[in-house]
Amino acid sequence: MKPLILSTSDIEGGAARATYRLHQGLKQLAVPSQMLVRAKLSRDRTVKAEKSLLTKLGPQMNGVPLRRYPKRNRMISAQWFPDAIAKQVAQINPDIINLHWVCNGFVKIETLAQLNRPLVWTLQDMWPMTGGCHYNEGCDRYQKACGQCPQLASDREQDLTRAIWQRKRKAWQDVDLTIVTPSHWMADCVRASSLLGDRRVEVIPFCLDTQIYRPFDPKFARDALGLPPDKQIILFGALAATADQRKGFHLLVPALQALGQAGWQERVELAVFGASAPDEPIDLGFKANYLGSFQDDLSLALVYSAADVMIVPSLQESFGQTTSEALACGTPVVAFDATGPKDIVDHQQNGYLVKPYDVQDLTHGIAWVLAEAERLAQLKVQAREKAERAFALDIQAKQYLQLYQDLLQPYAAQTVVASVNP
Repeated sequence: MKPLILSTSDIEGGAARATYRLHQGLKQLAVPSQMLVRAKLSRDRTVKAEKSLLTKLGPQMNGVPLRRYPKRNRMISAQWFPDAIAKQVAQINPDIINLHWVCNGFVKIETLAQLNRPLVWTLQDMWPMTGGCHYNEGCDRYQKACGQCPQLASDREQDLTRAIWQRKRKAWQDVDLTIVTPSHWMADCVRASSLLGDRRVEVIPFCLDTQIYRPFDPKFARDALGLPPDKQIILFGALAATADQRKGFHLLVPALQALGQAGWQERVELAVFGASAPDEPIDLGFKANYLGSFQDDLSLALVYSAADVMIVPSLQESFGQTTSEALACGTPVVAFDATGPKDIVDHQQNGYLVKPYDVQDLTHGIAWVLAEAERLAQLKVQAREKAERAFALDIQAKQYLQLYQDLLQPYAAQTVVASVNP
């Protein structure tokens, strides 16, 4: 069993971190997993960087087709530029290939048919099932053939997203491809899609090292981060936490303002990671602490441990790793009862699931978690228990290993037949 994992990066960004955790879990099971990436930041010798000129030019060239759409409001990945991936894969000679996030010019759409191996694609977002967008934001055109894309501000049926959709349909029709999603919501989206709806779909949650992501002493964590010991800490964070509208900061702000107006202004403070303080501070009615960005797992575990509650107000998440990371550190989570996080949070057991996009219920959920000390203590215990039970690293790795073995059985049988009947 020699799996090869393809990912644009090994540890840079949430998708890469999820991918690398699987790689680590497989290695712990003595599986000789390898990764092939464009941007290698770790020192892991089992991670190989693809350094060809084509790979270096990929990110810049990937955006060329978008120049025709100056009014676009989101990232669209065309994945049209040639790559050197098939040659590298042939040299590594894996038994099975597991793709993760391979956009930003890393893997061309047509390359999948050249890999000549059974493929597993772990969906970090919706890109593989759309005409180029990474989240559909309520648009159902990926269920048909895309075109007239709202994210391109396009009114033409035959626009770039229709062209990308057609390229995917043609290139992937004969590819041996199995889909893995980290949440049931994503699996439902795959089954409804026109591109991947007829593929085998498995749901395997993202996991993490629960020996690193564990509860630390809150006082120690707060001292290290400069947070007050005598206030309840509400935590919010993500990559580009306050700038990416999909992360829901615009919904969190009025919920927190309502909390302050309800008499909590002397009891709580906000901590934000993944963003710096804005030029014009937002008046929440209480202090906001902007912690900046953290690149290593241990620092993130300290951040979660310093908080009393983590808020994940995302509009769409394939899974929501900040949700599972917080639970692992014994921090209850308030999130919308929608998309990926609803698989992670158990309502009023280790957090609170809010009516989708209801600011008033978001305020209520935060208050409910924080209001009673005894209940909060129990939520913290149950949060850690859920993470150990559902998101430990070896759980994910064993499920992937079983899937790989299942997919390779027909190939093993063909090899046996061929050896008997040369």
